[in-house]
Amino acid sequence: MPLCRYLVADSDQPRLGFIVGDRVIDSQRAGGPATMRQALEMSRQDLLAELAELAARQDGVPVADVTLRAPIDEQEVWAAGVTYLRSRDARMEESTQKDVYDQVYEAERPELFFKATAARVAGPGEHVAIRADSTWDVPEPELALAINALGEVVGFTVGNDVSSRSIEGENPLYLPQAKLYARSASLGPVVATVDEVATPGALDIQLTIRRDGSVLFEEQSSTARMHRSFDDLVAYLLRHNEYPAGVFLMTGTGIVPPSEFTLQDGDEVTIDIPGVGTLVNPILRLPA
Repeated sequence: MPLCRYLVADSDQPRLGFIVGDRVIDSQRAGGPATMRQALEMSRQDLLAELAELAARQDGVPVADVTLRAPIDEQEVWAAGVTYLRSRDARMEESTQKDVYDQVYEAERPELFFKATAARVAGPGEHVAIRADSTWDVPEPELALAINALGEVVGFTVGNDVSSRSIEGENPLYLPQAKLYARSASLGPVVATVDEVATPGALDIQLTIRRDGSVLFEEQSSTARMHRSFDDLVAYLLRHNEYPAGVFLMTGTGIVPPSEFTLQDGDEVTIDIPGVGTLVNPILRLPA
């Protein structure tokens, strides 16, 4: 059942919950983990078993009466690049060093990069940002894996890996500046646990961008088009690295708006992955 972090009225301290039907149950009050870190310190088997046991203990509150926040507290967010053919082609189009992206698409070792700390991640309805020193900015709709401290995938969430194509295109070594800055990512609205998602390798991903209330761009892809497997990405992420609080891994994008498009202040980005969730974020251009 989906895990979430949420706020109730008159509270500014998010709580960990899980959703049963149309209600949110407070995990700590039901006797379960109090934080996302505590949930991701558990084995996948133990977490799923405990959630199933706790579901019958309390009635909870209606989902409509709470505010969902990004389902992250102490975790890092990492991302995989060039995992779809469409992404490879777009990177080659923008870059002054096109062969780099063709090589990484075909290589055994995937491209993995650090994307965000928890404080840099926006949740449902919160602004994600584009840089003041960038002229070409795009959302990157992605399926994100929630991975526990043991390296097991325990669930899935919707991710937006916002990127500056102008900065990365100028020089591939500028990737950290193109990718990592305040509110450069969003996650949510929930973590759908693995027992809720039957075919994670064949999930539709829909991106819709609205400007002034009108649809400006809309496109759909599928995780079935990924060039790499989730197991492969996770295995490389865990090489010589530990994540005691768990970690989120964005798995790459198969949707890239046309080269003449760039995000603007006030745009609204909606990413929908049926069976996982719908994530909506307005766009904010950071001040110079």
